[in-house]
Amino acid sequence: MSKGKDANAASAVLDYLNKQNRPYSAIDIFNNLHKEYGKTAVVRVLEELGKEGKITEKVYGKQKVYVADQSQFPDVADSELKSMDVRIKELNDKLVTSRTTCKTQERELHMLNSALTTEEAKKRLEDVTTQCEQKQKRIDKIQSATNHVSPEEKDRIYTNQKTFVKEWRKRKRMATDVVNAILEGYPKTKKQLFEDIGLETDEEYSAVIPSC
Repeated sequence: MSKGKDANAASAVLDYLNKQNRPYSAIDIFNNLHKEYGKTAVVRVLEELGKEGKITEKVYGKQKVYVADQSQFPDVADSELKSMDVRIKELNDKLVTSRTTCKTQERELHMLNSALTTEEAKKRLEDVTTQCEQKQKRIDKIQSATNHVSPEEKDRIYTNQKTFVKEWRKRKRMATDVVNAILEGYPKTKKQLFEDIGLETDEEYSAVIPSC
């Protein structure tokens, strides 16, 4: 960095610390000056200002903080300090209240942004009304039909189906056992046997026993 730039950095850092009159680390000062000057330059300037006695350097563990030279400021009376403490508390309380209000307003704003506009609500109402009318028409059509099956009739049909399917399986198994017994002493093929006795199979008619 050029000497002119260094001089500008030193002036900016010193002016900032004097105006703020509170301790800052080198990183804080670098960021608070909007990174206008390089971090290395800020650290170098702080060390030089400290050696010159223009600012005070304090070490807390591994961290260094810098503050304006307090000898340049007039003494403050205890009453003024107490008044400042009261004012600081008032401002802190106001800050807390403002933050709470801000969060509440942000939630309200989010809810309002998420809510439907009047036009969107009207469109949604029209869509829902149309759906209700369509479903009601379907209900009316079903209720007006004359070919309803009562729950009792439905149960009877299902029971009969299970009975018939069970009997189908039973008779097919019996027929298969009989055919197999005949084939043990039959000189021809199974196909020929079926033709000779006129036996028809489910497969011929693509008949499949239901799984129920």
